[in-house]
Formats: sequence, C-alpha cells, structure tokens
Amino acid sequence: MTTELSLARLGGMKIIGLTGGIGSGKSTVAGFLAGLGATVIDVDNVWHEALAADSELRQQIVAAFGTGILTPDREIDRKKLGKIVFGNPEALARLNNIMHPWMYKTVRAQLGEYRRRGVKVVVLELPLLVEVPLSMRAGEPSLSDELDEVWVAIAPESTVLKRLKNKLGLSESEALARIRSQLSSEERAKQADVIIDTDCSLNDLGARVRGLWRKLALDT
Repeated sequence: MTTELSLARLGGMKIIGLTGGIGSGKSTVAGFLAGLGATVIDVDNVWHEALAADSELRQQIVAAFGTGILTPDREIDRKKLGKIVFGNPEALARLNNIMHPWMYKTVRAQLGEYRRRGVKVVVLELPLLVEVPLSMRAGEPSLSDELDEVWVAIAPESTVLKRLKNKLGLSESEALARIRSQLSSEERAKQADVIIDTDCSLNDLGARVRGLWRKLALDT
C-alpha cells in the first residue's frame, strides 16, 4: 500500500480495510478497534440504512428482482434478496451494479467528512473487499485505492462452522454452502497487510487487536 501518499492525500487520516469471510470474526475485531478509538464504517450497515431510507434505490432493486423480495410492509426483505443472489453470479452482479455506485459515493462522502473532523483512524469493514472491490462502476477506481492497509480476519473452517450454527441457526450443510461459496482464508490472506487469527478466546483476541493498535499508533 502507498501509505505515505495516502496519508498525505487524506490529511493524515489512516484508512484500514477490514475484511474476512462469513463467521471470520471481523465484526468482533471491528468492535475492539472501535473501543480503542477507531471510527468504524460498517458497509453492511450503510447498505441496510440505504435500503430503508432511499426510495429510488429500493425502486431500482424491486425493478431488477421483482416484488417477491418485499415484506408485507413493502420493505425489501434482505433474506429473500440474499437467497436470490446467493450462489448466482449473474444476479449478484446485477445487484452490485445497482448497489455499488450508491455505496461508493456514500462511503467516500463519509471519509471526506471524517477527514475534515480530524479523525486519525478509520476502519472500513468490508466483507467482500477482496472479491468485489466497491467502486463507482466496474473497472473504475474503487475504495480499495483509498486504503493504507488491508486487515484480514481468519478462522479455521471448523470454528466458522460452529459460529454459524450457533449464531444463525444454520444446518451444517447450509453453513458449509455459505462458507465454501466465498474465497478461502488462504486466498484472502494473500491480499493482507495484517492477518488476524480469531480462533481464540475473546480476551486473547482483544490482546491481539490492542497490540496491532499500539503498532498502528506508533506508525501513524
């Protein structure tokens, strides 16, 4: 990563892209970082808020996927939408073409606002940072170009399987299907500046994140 250039461009604000597969523990890592003083942008939450607030965006998605994705209250049911795009590259690409330009502009605006406020460290929690960089349009610059470091949370498949069964109530076959539809931890790790193994107790994970934070503070 071109850290020196990025920091100069963004007025000293350091941006970390935090990613990992389903059940990898990335959200737990993000929570620890927030507690240490980082400003966290959870892109999934930004997307959820967009679906609730932006009627034009909802209309585009309904036009693309049909009224069957709506709840009785005429809101988009993310689970129904997820079932359509899960394992269907064409449907996922269609959704990304609608979603990404809006998300790209929204997150970039947030980064600009945090820079004006003098925020020192921003963590972008991006589940598909490696697989599908968030950009205005395919082939154009993405949010990945803004990052100073990429942090990847990983855990063994057996640990992720237990987490998904306990947290989401998925059957073993359902959980395995979700895990294996994504890039492996090994593939994600190839793109990482920092790898965080979350297969440990919360206390140990907290200590690992604090160590990384101290190093980040020294580097910054």
